[in-house]
Amino acid sequence: MPAPGENLKIDPDRLWDSLMEMAKIGPGVAGGNNRQTLTDEDAEGRALFQKWCEEAGCTMGLDQMGNMFAQRDGTDPEALPVYVGSHLDTQPTGGKYDGILGVLGGLEIIRTMNDLGIKTKHPIVVTNFTNEEGTRYAPAMLSSGVFAGIHTQDWAYERTDAEGKTFGDELQRIGWKGDEEVGTRKMHAFFELHIEQGPILEAEGKDIGVVTHGQGLSWTQVTITGKDSHTGSTPMPMRRDAGLGMARVLEKVNEIALSHAPHAVGAAGHIEVYPNSRNVIPGKTVFTVDFRSPELSVIEDMEARLRDEGQKIADDMEIQIEFEKVGGFDPVAFDEGCVTAVRNAAERLGYSHMNLISGAGHDACWINRVAPTAMVMCPCVDGLSHNEAEEITKDWAKAGADVLLHAVLETAEIEG
Repeated sequence: MPAPGENLKIDPDRLWDSLMEMAKIGPGVAGGNNRQTLTDEDAEGRALFQKWCEEAGCTMGLDQMGNMFAQRDGTDPEALPVYVGSHLDTQPTGGKYDGILGVLGGLEIIRTMNDLGIKTKHPIVVTNFTNEEGTRYAPAMLSSGVFAGIHTQDWAYERTDAEGKTFGDELQRIGWKGDEEVGTRKMHAFFELHIEQGPILEAEGKDIGVVTHGQGLSWTQVTITGKDSHTGSTPMPMRRDAGLGMARVLEKVNEIALSHAPHAVGAAGHIEVYPNSRNVIPGKTVFTVDFRSPELSVIEDMEARLRDEGQKIADDMEIQIEFEKVGGFDPVAFDEGCVTAVRNAAERLGYSHMNLISGAGHDACWINRVAPTAMVMCPCVDGLSHNEAEEITKDWAKAGADVLLHAVLETAEIEG
């Protein structure tokens, strides 16, 4: 089986033009995108993607979760396909590249293979997974989760948005509910190209991140109950300040995460304070602690220490504290063979590279449960994502897509 020659490269201008054309659908207010899942804008983006795929000679499959599968046939009808892709949906104030680069980078490798007359033994399928972001319908990676058997389809259909509209009804409404049973497709391998969403590659001056692991995640909702009372007339020793209790717990969260440096992280992104009045000592706080690490034992240690230390703080302050685990997934170790294919591709092409642990969840994390999987990452400016100011360079996009092309061709077995 010949290795792809280092002269095989994608067309960076065509890839960039596709990214910019897709970004015109669901434009944000500050240069990014608002193309949330199962909206009219999502439907329009899907239609454009399907048009481009069919123009490239692919046949489109659509399953009951709205996952899209554009197939370029291989020479062996019995060979399982090599899948590539990511997602086209965005955050409400999202960028032009998070997810989209992986989908359109997959399309670009098909276009490049067509240009060069390349044939592979295994078919190649470019995938758009529905609702990766989880911003309109929680949780994130919903449809890849159903595909991998993590969630049931009925449960996914019942998810509601802020207006009470269900996932199933909205999928039907926009016209992208397919007939294909979810999860029946078998994969030879899956590769996902993605922006790093972190600052490491740019800071290290590396072109490519070879993603070896995905961080595990634990979300614990903490409710602290004290007693709301007047900020001016309640003596300090008599206060039952839920806000102060939260502050002490959050300081402990930071301390716990730092004790597992450098790979563990922890913070609270969702915080509610009641009654949230200027002259009332908070009687109740609700916040969600987000711990992440590539090691399950570390996550379990951080969870246990949060509960122990949080309870001690509450007891000392004579306030109440409750803990509820509301989400999470175990760390991911990506397939060694697929990771090696990514590393080989970067080396063959002369791109600087380093091993990387993904700090965010991706569809690849669930697909890794059912197929050999790996990820390719390229830098993003200042590590900024989930923001309209998210930015990458054309050269970074080219490097990532070139490595994706070579990893896929090596895995799909290039003919000739």
